[in-house]
Amino acid sequence: MTVEDPEIDLLTEAFLRQPARYTSHQVAAMAGVPVYRARRYWRALGFANVADEAVVFTDADVEALRTLVSLVGDGCYDEEHMLLVTRALGRATAALAESQAELGAETLDQAGVPLSARPTAWRARADRVVPSLEQLLVYTWRRQLASAAGRIVDQEVGTVRLAVGFADMVGFTRMSRQIPEKELAGLVERFEGRSADVVTSSGGRVVKTLGDSVLFVADSAAVAAEIALRLIQVHAPDRAMPDLRVGLALGPVISRMGDVFGTTVNLASRLTSLAPAGGVLADPELAGGLVGSAAFALTPAEPMTAKGLGELRPSLLRRAGRP
Repeated sequence: MTVEDPEIDLLTEAFLRQPARYTSHQVAAMAGVPVYRARRYWRALGFANVADEAVVFTDADVEALRTLVSLVGDGCYDEEHMLLVTRALGRATAALAESQAELGAETLDQAGVPLSARPTAWRARADRVVPSLEQLLVYTWRRQLASAAGRIVDQEVGTVRLAVGFADMVGFTRMSRQIPEKELAGLVERFEGRSADVVTSSGGRVVKTLGDSVLFVADSAAVAAEIALRLIQVHAPDRAMPDLRVGLALGPVISRMGDVFGTTVNLASRLTSLAPAGGVLADPELAGGLVGSAAFALTPAEPMTAKGLGELRPSLLRRAGRP
């Protein structure tokens, strides 16, 4: 919202689907709030402050601010929770928009569109793509919200008991310095895509990916164990992919704004760093949840000491009947 280049202004309008009409003070006045409060919401959504005289806001900005204010005024949220909601929206949509813009640029590059013609090509692409992506975004959000609400409707707020797993690529940092950037990007995309497929198809949930690692949760030890072993199995045939290692832990987890925290999460992360390449380490709590299962086998590992967590007595996890 801060760029003044005419070409970029036209491009921005093509994506927003509305012309810029208002300054920040005008938008705040029409929404019935002080401009400092309006800016507080905009910053929470991830938008930088703009100069008082800059005409960069549209009718949609007015409507969005009115919606935020009404949700607080109606008692649906207090001010603190409304800011948490806007920050979550800002983070999620910023990552989504960045990835879509990158893919759009790659499409134009593959089509041979010269840089000088990119703004015009982008505007034409916006006319075709934005309405469809907007529809898909709302559809996906509604489905995800229904799923999340169904999971937590009868849970205590804050802390839940979950199985947590970390999977990461061994030696990724060293390898990333040795291969071309394009090859590295392809490897990361394969890792994230395959990992997400494995986690969701097995009944778990991806919390976040960090390039060379994925954090996931599951409602049971058996589901988490299945995900861990499948992750290693699915990635193993890719010769360009470093070995995976996985750490699993079961226990109380603080779930907040789409992320998870707490000792159980820290334990899973620490076990990942201690796990052998191509192996899975499970903490005693998760291992206990697999007792009696015919699908998995556990072998006690040597006791280990982790800073802040004390002595750990994990077990190596494998499929039953395999060495």
